[in-house]
Amino acid sequence: MLDRFLNWRMNYVVVIAIVVFVLPLMMENPFYYDMATQIALIAATVVGLNLLVGYAGQISLGHAGFYGLGAYFSAIATGTYGWPSLLALVVGAALVGLIAFIVGRPILRLKGHYLSMATLAVGFIIAIILNNEAGLTGGPDGMPVPSLSLFGWELSIFGMYSVLGMEVPGHVAWYLVAGVVLLVAVVLAQNIIDSPIGRALRSIHGSEIAARTVGVDTARYKSMVFVISAVFASVMGSLFAHFSGFITPAIASFDHSIVLITMVVLGGMASPLGVIIGAIALKLLPQLLSGFHEYETAVFGFILMATMIFMPKGFYPTVSGFVRSKLARQSGGGA
Repeated sequence: MLDRFLNWRMNYVVVIAIVVFVLPLMMENPFYYDMATQIALIAATVVGLNLLVGYAGQISLGHAGFYGLGAYFSAIATGTYGWPSLLALVVGAALVGLIAFIVGRPILRLKGHYLSMATLAVGFIIAIILNNEAGLTGGPDGMPVPSLSLFGWELSIFGMYSVLGMEVPGHVAWYLVAGVVLLVAVVLAQNIIDSPIGRALRSIHGSEIAARTVGVDTARYKSMVFVISAVFASVMGSLFAHFSGFITPAIASFDHSIVLITMVVLGGMASPLGVIIGAIALKLLPQLLSGFHEYETAVFGFILMATMIFMPKGFYPTVSGFVRSKLARQSGGGA
């Protein structure tokens, strides 16, 4: 029965939904809700990045740039020009998607380390612009972001809101919004994976030459998934900006891009549940290792290195594969 459970394609969506709505029963203070909200938003970002890296096999070392563009567009549109939050989020996502299409079409013709360097350059350019345009973005000092306007609500971590007839504080309401957004992102990603687009992406990952031979328009599909993953990042960046209330260009930095890629690889490429586990691990590990003080970074690096050595496919594929093989041996022995 467990083996069948592990093979069900959409079962992990149910698992995520249960965790999202049961987790508040275990969280005691606003700090836990703050961490959980950040994890949900960053996990939704890497779910989109996983479509590009895990399924299409295309590396991106500048994806935090799209995250930062979404965040800053919402911050500027709502804070400086008074736009409604949802309008700013949607327009920002559309503009980021257009930018991703324009830059993605030529750079996705590259392969290997050439593609890595090109995406890295895109991220650097975005980060430099956000740093230098101080009159618009606040420069290195950053800028404040208004609260999220959502269907007549001004969603703030300091407010009180009625949810299903219950009064909940703002940090709980924000957590529920982020949890629902994560669920929507996972369902959208899974629908793409199970569609003809997903099959085309997997064929490109397997062999681009073979995919072209059987009639797959590889350039079109690579551009498409690059745009989709950038839109995911933009939307989550916008939501994070409103949640945090203040942003700096660090959210578009190279370091942030590396963290996003590491979440995908650590959790397990081509596994939506795996990349969510990777996001949880990389957000929580620094908190859990804080007791090591000056050795925290070294221990953190050792854990990542050991995981990649002993679980090269990522955490979730390795563990689920081990469980399947053990169940198969037990079933064979029983027969």
